[in-house]
Amino acid sequence: MIKEIRPVSQVDGAVYVPGSKSITHRLLFISSLAMGTSTIRDVLYSEDTIYTMEALKKLGIEIWEEEKGVIHVKGVNGRLDPPNERTEIYVGNSGTTARFLCAFSALAKKEVLITGDERLKERPMQDLLKTLMEAAVEVKFLEKEWHLPVIIKGPMVGGLFLMPKAPSSQYVSSLLIVGPCLKYGMELAIKEPPYSKPYILLTLEMMKRFGINYGASEDLRLFRIPPQPYRAKDITVEGDASSACYFWAAAAATAGKMSVVNVYPNSKQPDIGFLDVLKRMGCYWERDIIGLTVRGPAELMPVKVDMNDMPDQVPTLAVLALFAKGETVIRNVAHLRGKETDRIRAIVNEIKKIGGKAKEIEDGIVIEGDGGNNLYGAEIETYNDHRIAMSFAIAGLRVEGIRIKGAECVKKSFPEFWETWERVCYGKA
Repeated sequence: MIKEIRPVSQVDGAVYVPGSKSITHRLLFISSLAMGTSTIRDVLYSEDTIYTMEALKKLGIEIWEEEKGVIHVKGVNGRLDPPNERTEIYVGNSGTTARFLCAFSALAKKEVLITGDERLKERPMQDLLKTLMEAAVEVKFLEKEWHLPVIIKGPMVGGLFLMPKAPSSQYVSSLLIVGPCLKYGMELAIKEPPYSKPYILLTLEMMKRFGINYGASEDLRLFRIPPQPYRAKDITVEGDASSACYFWAAAAATAGKMSVVNVYPNSKQPDIGFLDVLKRMGCYWERDIIGLTVRGPAELMPVKVDMNDMPDQVPTLAVLALFAKGETVIRNVAHLRGKETDRIRAIVNEIKKIGGKAKEIEDGIVIEGDGGNNLYGAEIETYNDHRIAMSFAIAGLRVEGIRIKGAECVKKSFPEFWETWERVCYGKA
């Protein structure tokens, strides 16, 4: 599918974004381990979260839908017992599903085979799998060492876990979620500071809401979780801050106004921090009667910013930087090379394709913006990466002839993105 984006003089709208992908994933795994039946409202149905739901069902977790967007999860009180001696699970290109499943599966005495598409098989897993193996979990590699597909067999009993480094916060979250269910609890020590710390804090917040007590050092390198039950909960998933950012960026790019109804300034989602990046670029934002509203400036300013805490918004910022005047430097995001694609290289390639100036640096990107005056239309290759597709839609609001190739990849996190984009940016009913 190729989606052509039409320029607009100025956006002015309000949007209700789907539920948070990050929160949905965490609530699904946590409620599966809880004592009792949980209700999750405004759950996100996207390609990635559906992979998670289907994986949990295969492992014997009862999940059913009461009405659209409301699901019930019958927890197993930390005792995972899959129906088959070996359960095979395919997770597509969902890194979160795969990594969370690794520690989750280690609770069972039976074999769980986890695999995904060819790109996911290339993505790093070593530090997580090594930590599990040192905790006496059986891990068998079926193709390439330290990569999917793997067979995991427990039961993991807990104690001291030593992780050399955590190039993905998902490694840490994967372990933390199962910590309370282990016979001896969990003491987790990470040798090097983990990446994307706000995502770890988000995991801890969700665990806390289900009744878990824990200890964590300020630098998030030491954790102590005693054995204890998760308690079932009725909980609502807040709107996805990552999805909201594309609409706020649309306002920034067009000197317009955009309100997101169901995302809040006190959110624990890491990408809420993008509002402060927009503020540094000259935008104004406030919580008003409609929602969280961003107003774009007459002229965007370039920024130099560490985006380690918000890696998903690097493509958004890179595209937006084309419409500022001057040099924008995005740093401390080397781990983006191991995402759905090598995001750093992909962003630079596609920026150059529309006449922008960008270059890779070791841990990020430098963009030389000229206010967008010399950009031109082109067909954008998405590399099957939803973040690339949605980010370059922003460029199309200012530049004639931007066409997004493989636009259907947005189903990974925001299946109705293009319909919502048309309605909100162009005022279509």
